[in-house]
Parts: sequence; structure tokens; C-alpha cells
Amino acid sequence: MAINRKLGRTTDIRNAMLKTGLTDLIWHEKIETTEARAKEIKALADSIIALAIREKDNFETVDAKVVKAKLDSNGKKVTEVAKSKNGKEYVKVVKEETTEKRQKDMPSRLNARRKMMRMINKVKDSEGNNVDLTSKLFNEIAPKYEGRNGGYTRIIKKGPRRGDSAEVVILALV
Repeated sequence: MAINRKLGRTTDIRNAMLKTGLTDLIWHEKIETTEARAKEIKALADSIIALAIREKDNFETVDAKVVKAKLDSNGKKVTEVAKSKNGKEYVKVVKEETTEKRQKDMPSRLNARRKMMRMINKVKDSEGNNVDLTSKLFNEIAPKYEGRNGGYTRIIKKGPRRGDSAEVVILALV
């Protein structure tokens, strides 16, 4: 007997479909899909959220040296004229070195982050910027469910779909 539902798809297509569904659930916090797909995505979502809760505070804050271009009052880079070894002049950007406090993941949190990145797709927002869903899991979703012991998602039945009478449900984070 199979451990998971096959959903009428080959393995690679089914895995891609579940990965996309899980990504959409984390990104939008609610999706509409069929009941069988929702039950499979629910199991994946509950496991990934439990992992995020377990590793939420497992990091240390370190000071990191950062070299940035110096900016003027208008936000433009400050430049200066420099001379090369052969006597030619060129424009050089002025750099400044500062220290910033950054979070450094402990090994188990880093491993959890890599597991999450294997389970979800990369996402871009409407402006084309990359969205870090693993940080959303650690910083937004995990603190919300910190006191719960499982049951992070909810399936709400919506009724049969018009075309093929498949049972449609809404899968949402609680």
C-alpha cells in the first residue's frame, strides 16, 4: 500500500505539483485546490512549519565588517579622481568600512533552512524581487504557532467543482 496519494500523476510531476502548492500556501497563507491534493499539501505544510518552530531561535548575533560605497546627501555614490601607475587619471568610488550586527545560523538551523529550500520553490514579488520564504517561515509563521502542538493548517470544504465534480476545498493556515 502506498504511503502517499499518487493523484493520477507520475512521480516527478506529482512532486512538482505538491512543491508548488506548498509554496503558494506559505506565500499566500491560503489556497483553493481539490481535497486529495489539499490533504497531501497539509502534511508537508505541517512538517515544514514544525521544523521552523523548532529552529526559530537557534542563531547567534555576530558583528560583520561591511564595505560599502560612501553616499552623498542625494544618495549618489561619492567618487574621487585617482592616478594609476602609468600616470593616467580615472574615477574611483570612495568606500567606507562599517560593522553591522547580523544573524548567523547555528548548524541545525542551517540544515533546517536547506530542507525548507528543497521543499519550496523560489518566488518573486510583483516588482521582480526575490522573496525569502524561509525567513518568512522563521520570522512570521513560526512565532504565530509557537505554543501549538501541530494542526497548523485547516481544510474547509467548498463543494463540488462544476466541470468534473471534484471536491474543492480551501487549505489555509490557522
